[in-house]
Amino acid sequence: MALDIVIMAAGKGTRMKSRHPKVLHQLAGRSLLGHVLGTTAQLGEHRCWVITGHGADAVESAIAGTGAVSVRQMPQLGTGHAIQQVVPHLADGGAEGGTTLILNGDVPLIAADTARALAQACGGERLALLTIVLDDATGYGRILRSGDAMGGRVLGIVEHKDASERQREIREVYTGMMAAPTAALKRWVAALKNDNAQGEFYLTDIVAMAVAEGVPVVATHASDDTEVLGVNSPLQLADLERRFQRRQADALLEAGVRLADPARFDLRGTLAAGQDVEIDVGCVFEGAVTLGNEVRIGAHCVIRDAAIGAGAVIHPFTHIEGASVGAGALVGPYARLRPGAVLGEQVHIGNFVEVKNSTLAKGAKANHLAYLGDATVGERVNYGAGSITANYDGANKHRTVIGDDVHIGSNCVLIAPVTIGAGGTVGGGSTISKDTPAGQLSVARGKQVAVAGWTRPVKTKKG
Repeated sequence: MALDIVIMAAGKGTRMKSRHPKVLHQLAGRSLLGHVLGTTAQLGEHRCWVITGHGADAVESAIAGTGAVSVRQMPQLGTGHAIQQVVPHLADGGAEGGTTLILNGDVPLIAADTARALAQACGGERLALLTIVLDDATGYGRILRSGDAMGGRVLGIVEHKDASERQREIREVYTGMMAAPTAALKRWVAALKNDNAQGEFYLTDIVAMAVAEGVPVVATHASDDTEVLGVNSPLQLADLERRFQRRQADALLEAGVRLADPARFDLRGTLAAGQDVEIDVGCVFEGAVTLGNEVRIGAHCVIRDAAIGAGAVIHPFTHIEGASVGAGALVGPYARLRPGAVLGEQVHIGNFVEVKNSTLAKGAKANHLAYLGDATVGERVNYGAGSITANYDGANKHRTVIGDDVHIGSNCVLIAPVTIGAGGTVGGGSTISKDTPAGQLSVARGKQVAVAGWTRPVKTKKG
């Protein structure tokens, strides 16, 4: 059976008070629309249409390469008008029938199982509505049934702004998502009228049309309100962010991860953690992060697209991006590992040390105030405080190679390309621009002199 998925993403989102389209605002590091597209990707073979309008260029650019096709709604005259724009593209499935599943681009956490159940409830024959019972139904369209019981036949939907006082007491609401027989949907939206308080074409009016035709109208229920909550303001976005983060935190806790405070935890991607992992407060994980067994993450670290080996300790306020940390390594506090940093086992990277596109072998140490860029560092190297690799000549990057068991003194400058021979020592304050021999002391600094009789300048008195 043919399945078309239509995602409503044309709204302006005035209450967001933003220049950006509402559906492109971020939730857990991903756009609202991106979350919905991620859900649809789990629904098997289908065609996906995104209705764009406000900020159409930006929205269409954001969905490029996803397989979804955009259809513009200009001007925006309501949800029914939006579906009228996509109707010519929908496949009715012929004799087998077709289903059109309609989702909202600003309702990001709809579960794949819920969306799938909605499409299956339609089955190309019934009009299926996704509903939920809310304590506060303000702003939502109310489900009208025969009788007062939830089991009564669905007769229609009334929008909040058009509802009577008695109808506003109804707690079962329409979530804005439905699945309809495609052939019937085409017929119904063609007959929509805009004789309502807003002068808009309401998609919800098709419910009464289905009832009038004798087409069964069924309701499926969302598992919880979080998956059907829409975002219309920064306040709602922040609330949904915390709900989503708490859901992720609870899943990690159930898997055995120790979170110091699940309310102060942010996962904006995926996190795979081994046994006995401990994560302190205020940490942010982005992209794909892997933590080995018994890893400890200190407070307020930001870790993106990284793999942390078993037993490693990441001290507070450390930033790691695109890096690999070996087993038993110690990093931070206040360290920064940039893309291409690869730390071997038992490596120590201390406070205010930055490592970029460099490999440090087992047991190497850079404990204080240092920079390693485009470097290959051998085993057991001790890299002194204040030392840097001068890897950029203003046009090109060059590599520094430091052999095993080298000792680099404090405040040294290693001007790449250069090789420091294994077992060698570089005296503190040296500027090294030539390869150094293995096992020897290399010193390159100005001669110290004392100037007899010299006195400091004094300020000239004015006037």
